[in-house]
Amino acid sequence: MLQRSSSVKNIKITNAALSSVIQLGDSSIINGLNRAIAVQREKQLFIGDEEDFFKYPIFRRPIVIPPDKEEIMISSFHQNPMIHVNSINVIAFSSSSILHVGNTKTINMEARIKHIRQLLPRST
Repeated sequence: MLQRSSSVKNIKITNAALSSVIQLGDSSIINGLNRAIAVQREKQLFIGDEEDFFKYPIFRRPIVIPPDKEEIMISSFHQNPMIHVNSINVIAFSSSSILHVGNTKTINMEARIKHIRQLLPRST
């Protein structure tokens, strides 16, 4: 893996949450995982069994990653082995996101969110 030095003069991040990664410099592997169950109810009612992730198929399904069979030939010349960044300003990022300045060999990021809406019955 190509190794370079990263230089960031100014970075301002207001909010980074839920398995987010801020990486300055090279890394070999970055893995991010976020699982969430979001329940929205019209009337407050606490059942208590929503937190079992594997009760919902979305959390059990395997992620199919297509095979990387395409060969790519790259020829590059880096006269200066530095990555220079003047300023980064991030308002917010979340749910298995990444802000990375540098080189990475492998990145795996996964976010699975089950949204549930429970509405009161409507009379007609």
